[in-house]
Amino acid sequence: MIGHDRRAGGRVRCGESPLAAEALVGVGTDATINRAAIDARRLDERSRAWLDALDSNSLHREEAIGRLYALLLREARFEVGRRTTSSAHPSGTDLDDLAVQAADDAVVAILAKLDQFRGDSLFTTWARQFVRREVPAKIRRRRGHAREHPTDDGFDHAQMWAMDAESPHERAVARETARTLALRIADDLTPRQREVLIALAIDGEPTKDLARRLDTTPGALYKTLHDARRKLRANLVAA
Repeated sequence: MIGHDRRAGGRVRCGESPLAAEALVGVGTDATINRAAIDARRLDERSRAWLDALDSNSLHREEAIGRLYALLLREARFEVGRRTTSSAHPSGTDLDDLAVQAADDAVVAILAKLDQFRGDSLFTTWARQFVRREVPAKIRRRRGHAREHPTDDGFDHAQMWAMDAESPHERAVARETARTLALRIADDLTPRQREVLIALAIDGEPTKDLARRLDTTPGALYKTLHDARRKLRANLVAA
């Protein structure tokens, strides 16, 4: 397995623990854990064990990183498969590489933010959220940032609605509606409105990430998204 050492500008080859502890220390991803603050929280036993093992002073840290990586890689492979089932996509090897990259980046981010875990959920549930943010970003980069049309699988997992209709007829109607909306997005919106709508409402890209990528503010993005939705609604009613 290959892990990515972005700050050092190189690549880290890892063995049984794909993101070795010494490599992560080298890129400065360790967060200093406030033990008093953690002890004051009502953490479940397993979450507390994870934090103790991942502490930079723990003798079992490298083994814990390996277990965390394995957990997140399984989650990343599931997410990549779920999001690319119905679209043209790279080979299986390329898809697995996306999952590996997502798991790598998720582990690095988690180790940098251990002190931000509040115990509102299980540690593993909190950790999986990092992968679920990384996978769509990796897929977007592979496909290219700006798309004229949303993909069918994008609509299936879109935040605009949940396509959870029970009967085959209802699912068929929902898919036909999605295709009609895709055409309206391509024909009625400006390029900027299309990019923002697809990124936020369909691909689920975090607002802060999109604002950084487009060199704008979250407020401006919300305004663009609102205008795009209003235009689509008006045109669909008029059709």
